[in-house]
Amino acid sequence: MENQSENISQEMLHNKKILYPIGQQSFEELRDRECLYVDKTQFIEKILRSGTQYYFLGRPRRFGKSLFLSTLKCFFEAKRHLFTGLYADKMCWEWEPWPVIHLDLNRGEYTDSAEELETLINNFLTEHERKYGISASTDSVALRFENIIKAARENTGKNVVILVDEYDKPLVNNINNPDVFEKNRTILARLYSNFKSSADYIRLVFMTGISQFGKLSVFSGLNNISDISFDEEFSAICGITDQELTDNFQVGIASLGKANELGYEETLSQLKFYYDGYHFGKRSPDIYNPFSLLNVMQKKDFYCYWVQSGTPNLLANALKKERYNLNDVLHCRATRLNLSTLDINALDIKSLLFQTGYLTIKSYDKRRDDFLLGLPNEEVKRGFLEFLLPYYTGIKKGQVNSLIFDLIDDFEDGQPDMAMSRIQTLFANYSNRLGFGNEENVRNAMLILIDLIGIEVKAELETSDGRIDLLVETKEYIYIIELKFNGSSQEAIDQINHKHYTRPYQLDSRRIFKIGANFSPTSRTLSDDWIIE
Repeated sequence: MENQSENISQEMLHNKKILYPIGQQSFEELRDRECLYVDKTQFIEKILRSGTQYYFLGRPRRFGKSLFLSTLKCFFEAKRHLFTGLYADKMCWEWEPWPVIHLDLNRGEYTDSAEELETLINNFLTEHERKYGISASTDSVALRFENIIKAARENTGKNVVILVDEYDKPLVNNINNPDVFEKNRTILARLYSNFKSSADYIRLVFMTGISQFGKLSVFSGLNNISDISFDEEFSAICGITDQELTDNFQVGIASLGKANELGYEETLSQLKFYYDGYHFGKRSPDIYNPFSLLNVMQKKDFYCYWVQSGTPNLLANALKKERYNLNDVLHCRATRLNLSTLDINALDIKSLLFQTGYLTIKSYDKRRDDFLLGLPNEEVKRGFLEFLLPYYTGIKKGQVNSLIFDLIDDFEDGQPDMAMSRIQTLFANYSNRLGFGNEENVRNAMLILIDLIGIEVKAELETSDGRIDLLVETKEYIYIIELKFNGSSQEAIDQINHKHYTRPYQLDSRRIFKIGANFSPTSRTLSDDWIIE
C-alpha cells in the first residue's frame, strides 16, 4: 500500500504544481488562484442549521480563523463560483446575496495609544456609511454603527451578517497597558453594543479571537453568545485532521518524502510527530497546525515554522513578569471555564499558553470535569526551548539553543560530567523563577528539561528495592540519576548502590552511568560535588 501511495503521488507530482496558500486569508483570492484548499464549508451548514444568532470561535494565531471568516463572507455574498466542487455547492441554499459587514481588527497593533483603534473604527464606519448612502450625523460610534445596520437592512430587504475578526486584539495587546486597554475596551463596548440593540436587523454575528474576556462588559449585556471553541462538532473548523491531510496533501507528502529520503508512511509519521496533536474539546480529533503544514509542504524541510513566526506579546510579557513553576505549567489541569476566558486582574498562565497554542488538551477527566494539558508536538517542544525558555532563564535565545543541543550531545556521547555541568548552568539561571522548594520540584524540573530536548527519560521508576529518581536512556548509554535536596551527593550515590538500581539493566549491552547529585537551596542549583560511577 505504501508503494502504491508513493506511485500515485509521484505521478501526480509530475502533472500538477500545487500552490500552498501560506498566510493567505482571502478565500476569494485563494480560490481564484487555484491554491490548495481544505474544504471547511460543511461547517457553514452546521452554523445555518443551528439557528443561533451570535457565535464566538477562539483559536490560536495562524490557525485559519481569518480564512474561515472570509469564506463566510463570500458565501453570504453569494459568490457561488468560488464554491464549485466544495461541500457548500451542494447545499440547499438560495444563493442570493445578504448584506455583509466585515470588521478586521487583525490589521493593527493598537499598543501606543487608543488613536489607532479610533482611526480604524472611524474609517470602517465611514466606508459603510458611503456604501449604504447615509451620512454621519453624530460622533457616537454606537449610533453610527446602528444606523449602518438599519440602512443595510432597509436597502437590501435582508438582515445583516456581521463578521468580526480578532475582536479582542486591541485588548490582548494592551494587557500591561491599563490606560490604552480601558480606552480600547470602551470603544469596542460601544461598537459591540449594537449586537443586542439591533438584534431585529441581524442575521448572524460571527466573531473570532483568542478568548472571551471576563468581567469587562464588552458586549453590554449580550449573554447569549454561543462559544463553539470547545464544541465537538466544530473542533475541526480550523486546522487539518488526519483524514484531511491524506485526502488533500498526497502530492505534498510524496514530494516532502522524496526531498528527505523518506517513504510515504514515514513522512506521515514525521508530520504527525512535528505538527499534529492539538485538541479543542473533550472528543476532538487530532488537529495539525495548518501554518506549519503548509510551510513544510512548500519548503520540504521539517522546521518550527509556527513557533518562529512570533511569540504573542501577551504571553511574552506574562512570562517576563511573573514566576511560574515549570512543572505546574507544562503538566497541569484546567476546567473549560479556565481555558475559555481571561481575567485581566489575575492572568492564568495555563489559559494563556492554551489560548496561544503552546499547550493543548491531552485528555478529559469526566469525574473531575476538567482537562489534562500538555505540549502538543515536537515543534512546540522545540519552540518552548528555543523561544519561550529564555523568558524563564534570562539567557539569550542563542545561548539557550547552544546549551540545549550541547546537552543532547553530552547524553548521546556518554559525557555525564558535561551533561550535569550544563544542567547546573540552566538551573542557576532559571531556578529563581521556578521556586524550587523540595526534591520533587528539582526532579520534575530535570525531567521536563530532558524530556523537552527529546531524550528518553523516566521518573520515579520502581525497582524491587526502591524508586529511581531519573532514568535517562540513549542508544548506547543508560544514566541512573539520584537527586537530593539540601543533602549530599554521596548520600545519593549510596542509595543507588545500596538499593541495587542497576540490577534490572545488568543484561543490557549499553554502558551504565550512576550519578548522585545534590541541589543546594542556597546557590539554587546543583552542588559542584556530584558523583559519577
